[in-house]
Amino acid sequence: MTTAKNSADRLIKKYPNRRLYDTQTSSYITLTDVKQLVLDNEEFTVVDAKSGDDLTRSILLQIILEEESHGVPMFSSGALSQIIRYYGHAMQGMMGNYLEKNIQTFIDIQNKLAENSKGFYEGKPFSPEMWTQFMNVQGPMMQGMMSNYIEQSKNLFIQMQEQMQSQTKNMFGTFPFGNPGAGPDQKK
Repeated sequence: MTTAKNSADRLIKKYPNRRLYDTQTSSYITLTDVKQLVLDNEEFTVVDAKSGDDLTRSILLQIILEEESHGVPMFSSGALSQIIRYYGHAMQGMMGNYLEKNIQTFIDIQNKLAENSKGFYEGKPFSPEMWTQFMNVQGPMMQGMMSNYIEQSKNLFIQMQEQMQSQTKNMFGTFPFGNPGAGPDQKK
């Protein structure tokens, strides 16, 4: 059994008939209901009712798939292809961390903007409609900020790659392997 159940989490059981059962409300729920839990910042865990396996990530991926299949997708086909290429790649863990940290940075920026804007609207938090108005006015500036951030992030990533290559060359350069491209009859 591989449940990742936290006592503060809401427990949702997934049955073989693909139905989701919310143990807190003692009722069956849909993926739309689970999406609402995410939007409401509710902590929850989805487990297989029979085996107890943690299915939370699988359910969240289903919600993303539904969101991506209609409306305006967040990920382009190119971006999804690039993400897929990193599965099984030596850099898979680093790519996951990189994406997670960038999403967290984006959330932090949005939270800071919301916090700084409270005084503008009688102390009320930004509603989705207010964000739309804000982004219509500030969109180009935000795009510029995000582009600068992404460019800086890209440059740091390139520097990190170069440092890793340099360190690898230095580390393996001390071993007496000779010239890897030279044959047995050739000298260094």
